[in-house]
Amino acid sequence: MQVKNVFADSQPPQIGELSSTILRHKNVHIERIISSASLVPRDYLQEQDEWVILLKGHVVMNIAGERVELCSGDHVFLPSGLPHSVLSTSDGAVWLAVHVYELKEKNA
Repeated sequence: MQVKNVFADSQPPQIGELSSTILRHKNVHIERIISSASLVPRDYLQEQDEWVILLKGHVVMNIAGERVELCSGDHVFLPSGLPHSVLSTSDGAVWLAVHVYELKEKNA
């Protein structure tokens, strides 16, 4: 068993976000995201549910037309099909994003 730390090698990129996979198992995908303060807002409309927690920093999001601010420890559930975007982040903000996809039915 290998123990890893979510804050290891968490230097922010110069521009945008750096995403890395922590775990892929069945219908769940967990990724760590490290944000730069230099970020161009991007709209998301995803087919999977997503739960995000901000571990470090400050973030301003637009979730379905509502401005939402997150601080360290805040988390939010984003059901599939919900429009959202990240408007701004503090330099070095660290997130965990848990993506939950629909289970595919096995052939009988």
